[in-house]
Amino acid sequence: MRRRPGVAVLDYGSGNLRSVQRALIRAGADAEVTADFDAALAAGGLVVPGVGAFAACMAGLAGIRGDQIIDRRLAGSRPVLGICVGMQVMFTDGVEHGIHTKGCGQWPGTVERLTAPVLPHMGWNTVLAPSGSALLAGITGQRFYFVHSYAARDLSFPPSPYMTPPLVTWATHGEPFVAAVENGPLCATQFHPEKSGDAGAALLSNWLEMLR
Repeated sequence: MRRRPGVAVLDYGSGNLRSVQRALIRAGADAEVTADFDAALAAGGLVVPGVGAFAACMAGLAGIRGDQIIDRRLAGSRPVLGICVGMQVMFTDGVEHGIHTKGCGQWPGTVERLTAPVLPHMGWNTVLAPSGSALLAGITGQRFYFVHSYAARDLSFPPSPYMTPPLVTWATHGEPFVAAVENGPLCATQFHPEKSGDAGAALLSNWLEMLR
């Protein structure tokens, strides 16, 4: 029998925790919801979900030292998966309703309101994955479920011989935006894999393979 990776779903006051936990269990993980610093740090994988406002999610993370958990895990090359606002908070900052909030700063860039005729962007949309994507390996022509009005429009690093650039998946709603990122131990999706049917389940299975 294959080993079931141990995954912590970080509870920092944001919703959608149980549906993420159930989806991970179905995909083959031993998943527990926790706000405990040491448990989240020690788990084989950490999932950072998020719904609602950027500022509220950052306040919730700070309340349980979640930003420190993320930073320490990544410093030790321990996998982290951000979902929706859990992806957005990985960027340098976010601007919502005129409020500027500092993010976790794992990636350069600002999360801002999309320019689109209809917001929120709610429903199913296709994505354009880069060659070599591990998260989206074997998943082609599928749609994923999005619920958001804000997104990162860019993710770029200065060229460096010491760093492999991240793999960025794109989607379009009014304008192109970052739909997923694979950057060493840090991966994230703007869409909700736990609400994306078979395509989302396949993505979570792909991520769990990175933990084995």
